[in-house]
Amino acid sequence: MKKIILFLSSFVGLFAVEAEKFLDTIQRGDNSIWGPGRVENIPTYYNGPFADFFVTWQGNEYFSMLAASAIMAVILAFIGHYAIVGPKSFSHHHGKIYAFNVMERLVHLIAAVAWVILVPTGIIMMFGDEFGGGAFVRLCKNLHGIATVLFAISLPYMFFAWVLRMLPAAYDIKWAMIVGGYLSKKKRPIPAGKFNLGQKAWFWIATAGGLVMILTGAAMYFLDTAIPGANGKFFGMAQIEFLRLSAIIHNILGIACAVFLLVHIYMAVFCIKGSIHAIITGYKEEEEVYILHHYWYQELLKKNKITRSVFENDYTNLK
Repeated sequence: MKKIILFLSSFVGLFAVEAEKFLDTIQRGDNSIWGPGRVENIPTYYNGPFADFFVTWQGNEYFSMLAASAIMAVILAFIGHYAIVGPKSFSHHHGKIYAFNVMERLVHLIAAVAWVILVPTGIIMMFGDEFGGGAFVRLCKNLHGIATVLFAISLPYMFFAWVLRMLPAAYDIKWAMIVGGYLSKKKRPIPAGKFNLGQKAWFWIATAGGLVMILTGAAMYFLDTAIPGANGKFFGMAQIEFLRLSAIIHNILGIACAVFLLVHIYMAVFCIKGSIHAIITGYKEEEEVYILHHYWYQELLKKNKITRSVFENDYTNLK
């Protein structure tokens, strides 16, 4: 715990120092970053491996249209699923199983707050013209930056706390074949551990993908100017091309993040009634664990961490 706190403190301290340097540069009016010098110092590259793709997608607003289409498709799918299949309900009158400790819940809360800010502000920046630009969009950009720091603080602990359980398992294929049982109204034991395949996919998008988002976002935020002595090169490519590549990755991965966040919210709040309470109180309902995380139930039973469930009388155990 001390090492984690020390790491987080160092990270926040480093960010504060760099932010102070950046603000000092702005206040001095340094033309190497702001003003006419900023434009003059950037070499002009009309051609490059990413130039045509970036100009076409950005100029024709394909990124924003893709984001809007993906979000609308997911929302319509949720409405259809809720109307046709409906949510799954599990008994709240039996035992509870401890799933998440205090630190996991706290870090998840920080990450959740960050993502709830990151996704809407990112979408608003994509549609900056439609929102009239100006102060509102600049506010969203600033909130986006602050939320990025919050997520970066939560990322290391969240990753190392859960990564082993997020690794692929053979039964994930079985889960995928039945889509976790979410397309059926019937309740039956599902082949999943503490985290199912959908949760694993969200984990890797949120952590590995989130790290890439942080790096590409930082590139766009801090490197939108020529680096003195770099001869217009960055990581072996023209700096303008590196920025274009960063923007392409950031936009496409950002859309994926937005979609997965919506799925995560739907599953926790609407699809499985009461599921969200697990990350608040730390406890999952016994029937929910027995049905949706059946192999984790068997693991806990073998380790004598829980007693045999009464629901074994109602359902057939998976092998």
